[in-house]
Amino acid sequence: MSDMADPIYKTDALIAEDIDAYLETHQHKSMLRFITCGSVDDGKSTLIGRLLYDSKMIFEDQLAALEADSKRVGTQGQEIDFALLVDGLAAEREQGITIDVAYRFFTTEKRKFIVADTPGHEQYTRNMVTGASTADLAVILIDARKGVLTQTKRHSYLAHLIGIKNIVLAVNKMDLVDYSQQVFDDIVADYTAFARSIGIENFVPMPISGFKGDNITVNSPNTPWYTGPALIEHLETVEVDGTTDQAKPFRMAVQWVNRPNLDFRGFSGQVATGTIAPRDAVRVLPSGKTSTVSRIVTLDGDLDKAVAGQSVTLCFADEIDCSRGSVIATSDNPPEAADQFETTIVWMSDDALIPGRAYWLKLGTQTVSATIHAPKYEVNVNTMEHLAAKTLELNSIGVAEIATDKPVVFEPYSDNRTLGGFILVDKITNSTVAAGMLHFSLRRSQNVHWQALDISREAHASLKNQKPAVLWFTGLSGSGKSTIANMVEKKLHRMNRHTFLLDGDNVRHGLNKDLGFTEADRIENIRRVGEVAKLMADAGLIVITAFISPFRAERDMVRAMLPEGEFLEVFIDTPLAEAEKRDVKGLYKKARAGELKNFTGIDSPYEAPDVPEIRIDTTAMDPETAADAIIERLLGW
Repeated sequence: MSDMADPIYKTDALIAEDIDAYLETHQHKSMLRFITCGSVDDGKSTLIGRLLYDSKMIFEDQLAALEADSKRVGTQGQEIDFALLVDGLAAEREQGITIDVAYRFFTTEKRKFIVADTPGHEQYTRNMVTGASTADLAVILIDARKGVLTQTKRHSYLAHLIGIKNIVLAVNKMDLVDYSQQVFDDIVADYTAFARSIGIENFVPMPISGFKGDNITVNSPNTPWYTGPALIEHLETVEVDGTTDQAKPFRMAVQWVNRPNLDFRGFSGQVATGTIAPRDAVRVLPSGKTSTVSRIVTLDGDLDKAVAGQSVTLCFADEIDCSRGSVIATSDNPPEAADQFETTIVWMSDDALIPGRAYWLKLGTQTVSATIHAPKYEVNVNTMEHLAAKTLELNSIGVAEIATDKPVVFEPYSDNRTLGGFILVDKITNSTVAAGMLHFSLRRSQNVHWQALDISREAHASLKNQKPAVLWFTGLSGSGKSTIANMVEKKLHRMNRHTFLLDGDNVRHGLNKDLGFTEADRIENIRRVGEVAKLMADAGLIVITAFISPFRAERDMVRAMLPEGEFLEVFIDTPLAEAEKRDVKGLYKKARAGELKNFTGIDSPYEAPDVPEIRIDTTAMDPETAADAIIERLLGW
């Protein structure tokens, strides 16, 4: 029978005697979010099962049932069989259920917990990053028989990089090394040397056995040489300073505009840092408009004050421009906005980073187009060396500069996770390919400002008596792009139209002579040509370009540079067999012989346009007829 002084007995008794009192106590407990991570088979699921079982934790769904019933209930029959619990967790893993992050919700008498159980496999490091992004503490597991492994180092580095300050080094399976203090001390010494090299100065080492239960809820007699706390004791008492974010300047990213009727207009989101109260002066970024808070609205009524972590709706005293993606900040100390940054990137896709390619960057509630420069270096998680890198592969961690197509409101990740942490999304597949942290804006982005000019692009076009446009010819090598483009320009010239033809081969003799034919170089080639074409269109010209431009993403990037309707994609649709049959320059022959690498259509892909403005089938149309059709579409005849 349980001792009357046992906290678990007291909890059970309180539930049985006064469920309302228990639920009230439970509601005001502090919350700890933590993550379990480490290498494969270090015992994460077993440890979680042991935590749940040995400490007799009450599950959140049980509490919900108790609250719904609002009647006395006992706890007999609610104990979870440890073997069945661990078998269930293991079965989930075997079935792939927890290849993604599995979250467990539970509570003890002192604190509520959310634990993120993440897979240890190297190819699922991205899932560890997901779980760690909201964690207050990380339990790094090490198999006592194996010691510190590469994945141990990678997860530790990522936990530190993400900003987790509370780290527990759980040396697991001590029962399999006869509870050897020497084994434990050697592992701790090895980990200490590594931890200091990445900036982790403090962590709590513990010798445990998830399977046997040693040092999980109480100190084990099998390790009399260990005098530190048991794991659950540490989790219940570790300080998570929630006041730190409240002491920072007020910041809230707007998630949506709440307007149920004409008399109410509010801006909803979660307070990232600081506090806010009615009559406080605020500034909306990036517009810079100012106002004061008139109300703080929640489902439970208006508040006198909102603090970091709360989700609220703010109403302003004035009608000012504010929408999803805006950031509301304290008026006298707002964050900055910039469009170029130094960042750390954790690459999480099987497809490598392509420098120069445009990705969607999502920062808080802001979404912008961003290009990533070639990495400055990649981090070797074993040695902390900075390695030269042209790209980032799956699970690589590197430092790179990022440029966005418009300014974003941000703060360094070390100061604000919400306004400093971002993800990158592939524009074609819509899959998340990376997570990253902003360090600082680049000074050049602050020093370079757009210079207003008196002669506008409309004035340039008016002088030439034409509407500027970019005819973007794309197609395989040998499809006939240059031939048809040249004929189009000649016909337009005879019509007194002001034109300029940018040909792929010609540009590579000058502007782009430093570029090769790798995927990254092809993207940079098109980016530069796109910028030149834009400048020429600004001068009022009809610009004709003839480039293979094999990737949709880069053609769309150029399209986005120009006003609506000025970019006309001309797909010279020639089958590969026909283009190879023509082979005027003998390039296909060289490519087939292996003498020419990265040749489009042979060992490098070509992505045909989905919905081009103009499609020319060269197997059914001669060059002159094709040129006439293009001019007819261009001039709107």
